[in-house]
Amino acid sequence: MAERILDAAIRQAELSSWESLRLHHIAIELGITLEDVHRYYRQKDDLVEAWYDRADRAMLSDAASPDYLRLSPRERFHRSIMCWLDAMEKHRRVSRDMLMYKFELGHVHLQVLGLLRISRTVQWILESARRDTIHLRRVVEETALTSIYLASFGHWLFDNSHHSEKTRQFLNRLLRRAEGLARFIQPFGEQQTTQAAPPVANDLAVARETEPESVP
Repeated sequence: MAERILDAAIRQAELSSWESLRLHHIAIELGITLEDVHRYYRQKDDLVEAWYDRADRAMLSDAASPDYLRLSPRERFHRSIMCWLDAMEKHRRVSRDMLMYKFELGHVHLQVLGLLRISRTVQWILESARRDTIHLRRVVEETALTSIYLASFGHWLFDNSHHSEKTRQFLNRLLRRAEGLARFIQPFGEQQTTQAAPPVANDLAVARETEPESVP
């Protein structure tokens, strides 16, 4: 039922806007009560969180693919972030409306939740990429990846190119710059490994010089 409610919300928002969406509209369409909706979503913004959770799951599912671990860390970051964005591609306008709703004046509580959401998604990107950095390197890596993720998300929201190709190229440039910086300060270059997580074969600090400009 939770997925049906979310799908109905996205469908109705496509026909009008996220701003005009009301929970009682969803209940009427699905033939359920507001109490039923409340059982799964206590407020309208919970639908936004569920939308992002769906993108998180798509990204984690992709990271379980056999070919994923054969990629370099930079390629993993690129693939995971784009997979997260691709999960929402069919409803880009609604995704943009959701953010505008969050950043309206008076929605400070939603903005705080938005910051927690950013941190949570970044942590899952790092887990997907099998990163094991610790202490200062972990802080630097998380900070850099958060900036790259947010910049790419912002770019994607207004990207009308086929299959978000412009965003793919933009993200690749950002990751290459971080990779270049790593050659000097090595925030992405050194990592601690554990028995539970196999070491990454190629790191951002030693990426192949002959790789093509665009990562598929």
